[in-house]
Amino acid sequence: MRVAVVGATGLVGSKILQVLAERDFPVSELIPVASEKSVGKKVHFKGKAHEVVNWQQALERKPRVAIFSAGGATSKELAPRFAEVGCTVIDNSSAWRMEPHIPLVVPEVNAHVLKPTDKIIANPNCSTIQMVVVLKPLHDRYRIKRVVVSTYQSVTGTGKKAVDQLMRERRAAVGKMLQDEKILPAEITLSAEGEMAYAYPIDLNAIPHIDVFLENGYTKEEMKMVNETKKIMGDENIRVTATTVRIPTIGGHSESVNVEFENDFDLDEVRALLARAPGVIVADDVKSLTYPMPLYAHDKDETFVGRLRRDESQPRTLNCWIVSDNLRKGAATNAVQIAEYLLKNGMLS
Repeated sequence: MRVAVVGATGLVGSKILQVLAERDFPVSELIPVASEKSVGKKVHFKGKAHEVVNWQQALERKPRVAIFSAGGATSKELAPRFAEVGCTVIDNSSAWRMEPHIPLVVPEVNAHVLKPTDKIIANPNCSTIQMVVVLKPLHDRYRIKRVVVSTYQSVTGTGKKAVDQLMRERRAAVGKMLQDEKILPAEITLSAEGEMAYAYPIDLNAIPHIDVFLENGYTKEEMKMVNETKKIMGDENIRVTATTVRIPTIGGHSESVNVEFENDFDLDEVRALLARAPGVIVADDVKSLTYPMPLYAHDKDETFVGRLRRDESQPRTLNCWIVSDNLRKGAATNAVQIAEYLLKNGMLS
């Protein structure tokens, strides 16, 4: 089982290597792939160092499966090349998600759409993944009419540059406080300046702008949630509206989700349905202050849901709070789960 990881040196690529090892995916030969500037570097997998190669060298080694996390432009160019040599590509970018002939898959929700002939498979947007894992069992039981979602997304979703920006700003803020308290010498230079991932500071801030703005006033990230939800759930009649916000957290994305159903529901039944749902953990006990937070979701594969309550402003409507580690279930773990499903069902030729 020759496995290529394209974008192996990035945040998600590193997490893919970690998840492959943790879940003991049967990798007989790891092929880490990255841009030319990273070729020759070493990545570690199961205690061994592996040299990073370019995509041409990777193709020569004929991987059976390739997990891509190298951006949309790279995926558009290289995924077909890998598919042409018989490799099954699982792509983390947005490049292929809305192509009608490309399956967009969250294994707990719609793995049944996968076929042995699928050579390019799209991994959904991180925010969409965690939401549909929770929505699926509720849709099956009550039929969803409309979803209103607001996200609170970790800087790790942007990448290393964003994490560096947050940490730089945080160090400068703490340093300034220490100087004001005369704990740190005033002559020490403190600066939050450096390469910016965002148009504004992210520390002590919330930026309602993820990806580019579109003509309709929504961002691309928001429209991803709208369109991908319908495709994954297999129901174009579900209405979705989204507002996506970047906040200075590390560990996972959070979502406030308001769901209107066609049929009424019982809260105890909702909790029971979610407790039985694959990949979902119900954390919902306000008496003990139990609710999902990025702090608890970090480095876990499950999606956590809590703050379950009726919307008192209109009938048949549920409020909930959903949190998941965006680098794991939102990217790496979901991709590896797709590979596991393909392998289990004899679809990796």
